[in-house]
Amino acid sequence: MDRTHGQTEQHEQPTGGSAPAAPTAAATPAAAGPARVVSLTAGGFALTVNPVDGSEIEPLRPGTEPARPAKRAAAARAARAAAARPPVLPGPAAPARPLLEREEERERLVRLLGRGRSVRLTGPSGSGRSALLDAVADRCEGLAPDGVVRLSGYGQQQPGELLHALYSTVYEADQQRPGRAELLARVREIGAVVLLDDLEMGGTALDELMRATPECAYLLAVTPDTRAPSDDSHVEEVFLGGLGKADCLELLEAGVGRPLTDEETAWAGDLCFASEGLPLRFVQAAALLRQRDELNHHAEDDEEEEPGVFEERPRDAVHVPLPTLAEGAAPAELLASRVSESARAALRIACALGGELPHHAHLPALVGDTHADTAVAELLACGLLTPVGTRYRLASGVARQLEEVGYGDTAPEEARTAARHYAWWTGHASVVPERVAAEADAVLAALAGADVVAAVLLARTAAPAFAASLHWEAWERVLRSGAEAARKAGEVAEQAYFHHELGVLALCEERLDRARAELETSIGLRGALADKRGTVAGRRALALVVDGETAGAAASPPLRLEAPGAAAAAGEAVTVATPAAAAPKAAPVPKVAPVPKAAPVSKAAPVASEAPTTKVAPVAPGARVAPVVPVSAEAVTRMTPVVPVTGRSDAPTTLSEVFEDAFPLNPKPAPPAAPRPAVAPPPAPGRRRLVLLAGAGALAVVVLGTVVSLALSSSDSAPPEQGPAVSSTPAVTESATTTVNSGIDPAPEPPVSAPPAETSAPGQSAAPTPGRSPARTPSRRPSPTPPKSPPTTPVSPAPTTADPSPTPTATGEPTPTTTTTQTGTTTSVSPVTDR
Repeated sequence: MDRTHGQTEQHEQPTGGSAPAAPTAAATPAAAGPARVVSLTAGGFALTVNPVDGSEIEPLRPGTEPARPAKRAAAARAARAAAARPPVLPGPAAPARPLLEREEERERLVRLLGRGRSVRLTGPSGSGRSALLDAVADRCEGLAPDGVVRLSGYGQQQPGELLHALYSTVYEADQQRPGRAELLARVREIGAVVLLDDLEMGGTALDELMRATPECAYLLAVTPDTRAPSDDSHVEEVFLGGLGKADCLELLEAGVGRPLTDEETAWAGDLCFASEGLPLRFVQAAALLRQRDELNHHAEDDEEEEPGVFEERPRDAVHVPLPTLAEGAAPAELLASRVSESARAALRIACALGGELPHHAHLPALVGDTHADTAVAELLACGLLTPVGTRYRLASGVARQLEEVGYGDTAPEEARTAARHYAWWTGHASVVPERVAAEADAVLAALAGADVVAAVLLARTAAPAFAASLHWEAWERVLRSGAEAARKAGEVAEQAYFHHELGVLALCEERLDRARAELETSIGLRGALADKRGTVAGRRALALVVDGETAGAAASPPLRLEAPGAAAAAGEAVTVATPAAAAPKAAPVPKVAPVPKAAPVSKAAPVASEAPTTKVAPVAPGARVAPVVPVSAEAVTRMTPVVPVTGRSDAPTTLSEVFEDAFPLNPKPAPPAAPRPAVAPPPAPGRRRLVLLAGAGALAVVVLGTVVSLALSSSDSAPPEQGPAVSSTPAVTESATTTVNSGIDPAPEPPVSAPPAETSAPGQSAAPTPGRSPARTPSRRPSPTPPKSPPTTPVSPAPTTADPSPTPTATGEPTPTTTTTQTGTTTSVSPVTDR
């Protein structure tokens, strides 16, 4: 049968041993219907992947929950491991490459894995890490109860998909994707030797992967630029370097198939020094020597042919010299120039797809040659390809070398051709989802390089296949790329489909916020299109999101309310959450006795009285504190009554009543709390001094404002006398402003009685201030308030002396302000107290 359909001929043999060939697209039976509708179990939901209208999701019905999966037997594990190898290539079997100078590393790795230790194998690209992993896998077959599991970590940045891949490899759980809780519970029971090749994950993500599988021993093959694990992971480090000169010559002779000449030996020695002994460079160098032999006719027997039968002159001998050292270090251009045209076309496709080479069954359609599938084996023998998981991609450094010589000039056209081909292939009914999942990297690369029309078409057909194959990381990536391409192309219906699928995927992964956002976007787009079926499917999924949010809110423990006391029956109640068991608190700072303060003059703004306080003694050093006995494990909510500020029973009818309710003049204080029995502490002298200083400052500000206002309103009848006149008579003036309690002072101070009239010092002038009218004379308006009772602690003014400095009082009260008049300017000097 023609190889275009993916069938292999009878003479094709596997290259890696006796492993059976992977099933191709044409070998699988056709599906029953034209549309691929698959039913899955995702956590607690039943998911139906519908490529036409969008996936439908509903909760699992009682009694339909899947049973606990069983682990695979040894034969099933061997069959799955054979299917996970790279595909068998058509053509004659390639000779196996020897594993040189790796015996010590192999024995050390097997010994560490046998002890249950995890090892990180670090080596540059082309150092032979994959070949060493194959040798270790053969030696570790019977070490763990679940055998050896081979996984590919290429492109994996999060541990979720690796855990799902490990779960599906060990357990027989087809068409089932467990939730996170069940997944973590199942993978903890796995005891296997896990070989992770081309891992790109490290740090906390790698720690999470290893904590989730404590019974597994890992062999991680990474490059030196991969992020290292954390210090607490306890991963052994094994470094893989290059080969020695003798091993490099042996590897080169095995690749060429003949002994080397002296010239070739010297060239190989220089190449070993330049390439640091990387085995990949000598695989490529052996391919260069084989091509040179073919061009020089060393491998052909030309003795039977007579040179001049069909020609008038003898045929000239062709002599191709050895490659230079630069060509041996970067041989991609020279090797590509000597391969077949189909192989060069495959290299152009690989460069357009970011280094990913499609399966050899797709190359005849992509290249246009019915025998183009043999190009993969030709490129692999030249060292231009390397196996990665179940596929092949360009070797390290090959893509960059080929793009420099023009192989990437036709990348947009090649990517568009690959995208249209994969759009037809992934939507075909005969292609099973598992085959599409194996080609996921090439499909995603074609999707990224195609135009918006081809990208929308490919994403629309590939997304259901990725969902049905349980490769949900690729499903999410193709949905996001398709949504962006549909937005740019103006395809509203396709954009609504992609957002609906993203919402269903987020709901299956228990990301409710993301699911709500995506589903609401899809419902809005489908409502604009009048798509009733799609809108109904979106609203059903959105209802599950609401149920999940409600269940999450109800899962939080409720607060236990405590009944309020009898005193709180008439007023409102404020809920204050009190923890059941609290740590012993430090002793509160003791209150300070109130200091008298000047009372306001007007009755219009009375000062609110303070609620009675309770003095609490501080805890002495070394004293024992009684521990708090926890009441309950739940939180106790206390109901503290609040006394209403007004006693009005009916609603306010006027504006003044509304302001009276909002800003009451005489608010009623809350009932005092029960005092705690404690010993009164001695007064703190430092705090009393601070309170006295605060009172002195407030009084100085009041007096200063009064003096400035009187000075501005005085008449300008006579010029000022020469020379300053100082008055040291204390004059306490009643302020017309209202003193406001700032909340720091513990209690208002009593008023200070003022003399009946202002006393002017000798020499004080009442001359008018320049620029002001002399018509007004200073006057004192009578106070509208009745005479006040004498204060509790009267303050007697200091006697008038010739010394202008103020006289301090013995009680610590603020001293009167000294007023100095000079050239018609009134200056108030307040005493400065050292704090």
